[in-house]
Parts: sequence; structure tokens; C-alpha cells
Amino acid sequence: MNQTKINTQNLQYMTGFGNEFETEALEGALPIGQFSPQKIKYDLYAEQFNITAFTAPRSHNLRNWFYRIRPSVVQGNYEPIDNALIRSAPITEIPTPPDMLRWDPIEMPTTKTDFVDGLVTMAANGSVNAQTGIGIHIYVANTSMDGRYFCNADGELLFVPQEGEIILHTECGKLAIKAGEIAVIPRGIKFNVELLTDTARGYICENYGNAYELAERGPVGANGYANDRDFQYPVAAFEDKEGDFELITKFNGNMFRCDIKHSPLDVVAWTGNAAPYKYDLSRFNVMNTVSFDHPDPSIFTVLTSPSGTPGVANIDFVVFPPRWMVAENTFRPPYYHRNIMSEFMGLIEGIYDAKEHGFVPGGSSLHNCMSPHGPEAEVFEKASNAELKPQRYENTLAFMFESKYIISPTKYALQGKERQLNYQDCWREIKKYYKNDSKG
Repeated sequence: MNQTKINTQNLQYMTGFGNEFETEALEGALPIGQFSPQKIKYDLYAEQFNITAFTAPRSHNLRNWFYRIRPSVVQGNYEPIDNALIRSAPITEIPTPPDMLRWDPIEMPTTKTDFVDGLVTMAANGSVNAQTGIGIHIYVANTSMDGRYFCNADGELLFVPQEGEIILHTECGKLAIKAGEIAVIPRGIKFNVELLTDTARGYICENYGNAYELAERGPVGANGYANDRDFQYPVAAFEDKEGDFELITKFNGNMFRCDIKHSPLDVVAWTGNAAPYKYDLSRFNVMNTVSFDHPDPSIFTVLTSPSGTPGVANIDFVVFPPRWMVAENTFRPPYYHRNIMSEFMGLIEGIYDAKEHGFVPGGSSLHNCMSPHGPEAEVFEKASNAELKPQRYENTLAFMFESKYIISPTKYALQGKERQLNYQDCWREIKKYYKNDSKG
């Protein structure tokens, strides 16, 4: 399957987070007034796609109706394939240490490697079978998926590109994303990945739990943070192709493949609210202090997957974009802390203010539940003695996956060459300044 490179400027999108959309690539393909008529124009098949239970409350019910050339049941038998470096929770192959952990970027491959071949699991938590928690992966690729399609039955996939530009060809249409943008593909949607650049690298959060929602604004009010109107959804686009193709599916933590004699991206029209979407992180409307003290990072939450405990997330996706810092009489970088939540961080570009050395674009860090962390010694010295003028944080774009569950690194993450074994050295020069001048 040789895809023609797409001019991304010509791609069209629908807007509005979680809206009920309807779109057709051929006029009249979408039935009007009902979902499953006896006959559908163009002799299409109707297929319902659900990522919540039928009986979920209307406000949380997520489903599509697809009108496609063939129903999804037309495929071969699955056979297991090697999981390679892909893992799912619970991670039991190696004990999870309480250490603070940090990694260099995974290098670009030198042999032909597509998106699926280049997936490496760094960590996971919860249980893929119980549909709680997350998997955290890095993807590196130097070629488009050729004759291959991927489906993840275990969770929705949040893409955070760090280098390169890709197009996600999905059952619902096409999404183009690059560094500074994100995309979410719902659990069970089939897709493939086309590279528009020679190489591509990025992060993926595989969400086993409840589907992502926008973070509540609370006292902030009706506007700010991530606004619904800025989320973009694909318009219908289909492939009518026959040949020898391969469908790869991740199911209950393992990888399987089957033969398929046609492209599974054959949806001519669809309607619903369970579709892939993209978002430009530069549109996140940052809120920050204009008086004193460093606010908690929760004010930077873009998307959240709620757990069963109110106010405690299965996963929060938090972004630290360019912004002004104006707090008075305040230590401005993140404070030293220990946290009940576990934090996996990545850097898309620039410098993160708490870690000016060693934490580089494409790299990552993990500070687990109750593991102490905070600014390196040099940053503390500089921030403690800085003249507190209004300062623009311009050269930065970091993010965090924050979860209520302990995040367990994989054996590869703990023993691979990317792990920085000297990470703790960044705090070794922290000095004792304590003085007791009291008398008596």
C-alpha cells in the first residue's frame, strides 16, 4: 500500500469536544432519521461502535454508527505475535523501585521501522484486564505503515509527538499532528500511521480507564484552560482497496495479527461522539498566580480520565507551555514535594524550569508515589537569589501524565541504555543553610 503524501493544509476538521457529529464522504451515504435502515445508499453496511456500555448515562455514553463498505467481521483468524518491547499492566517482570528515575531519548532506528515496530513501553500501572490505569510508551519510526493497520482493544491512545509530523489514517478520517499538538484515538478504532517527515518520535499514554474528559474549571468560570471549540475531529474519508493486508490488534496485553483482504478504513459516513480528535497545545489558556506562591500543577490539566474517587484521576494529562511568571516574594520553580500521585514527565521542546540539565526533549522522568523530587541544586540557588521581575517562560513545552496508581517501569526502562543512572546527582550539591541564632 503506497500512500500518496497528503497536503495537510487541505485536511478539514469538525470542532467541539465530545460533540455529536455527522459526516459523509459521499452525498446521501448517511441515513436520515434512523440508524439502521433495511437498505443503505451505495449498498453500505451499518455498524455500531461503542466504547461505553449501552446503558451508560447519556452524558457519558460514547458511540458511533459507521456506514461502511464491509462490516468489521470480514477478516481472518487471529494468531499471536511477539510482543517485542510492548508491555501492559500489571508490570511484574521486575520490581518497581522507589527511586527517582530519568531517561535519555530513545534513538531513531537505523533499520526500516514503522509505528508498531517502533513502540517501546516505558511503564504502566493498574490492570489492563480490569480497565484501570495506563500504559506509557515511546514510539520511534522512520517509515509509514505499509499494508498494515493497528487496533488497540485495551485503551484509548493519547499521542504526544515530539519530533516529526504524522498523519493518523483512522476509520473516521484523517488527523495530521506534529510537535506541539496531541491526538486521541478511542479504544478499538482501527488506524495506520503515515510519516510526513523522514523520522518521527513521540510519547503515548494508553488509557485503560474511563475515556478522557476536559478538566473542570471550577471557580475559574466559563472560559479558560482547554476550550471545547479548539478540539478538532476528522471528516469522513474512506479507502476502497482490496489486496493482502494485515490487521494487528493489542488485546488483553498481548499482540495478535490476522489477514484482511481489504482496507478496514472503509467507512463512507459516520455519526456519533466516539471519534478521534486532535488539539493544538498552544491554544491552552494558561491560568497562573498574579500575587504570590507557586500554584499546584493541576491548573495546567488539559484532559483527565476520572477514577471512582471524586477529584482523584486515573490519569491527568498536564501541560507546561510558554507563559508569564510574575509571582512576588515567591520561589518560582516547582517546590520540593512528595505526592500521593505518581508523575511521568516528558519534554517536547526547550527547557523545563526545574531541571535545566539532563532533562532533554524526547527524554522522560518518573517520580512515583511518595518519591521526593523538586528542582536541581543549581536551579534552587538561582531561583532563591533571582531578582523577581515579570519573566516570560518562552523556550519550553513539557507535559506530565499524573495518576493515582503507582507507575511501574518495565525491565527495558530500568535496564536499558537510556536510563540515567546518575540522575540523583542533580540534588547532591544541595547545601545546608540552617542557622540557629537563638540564645539561651
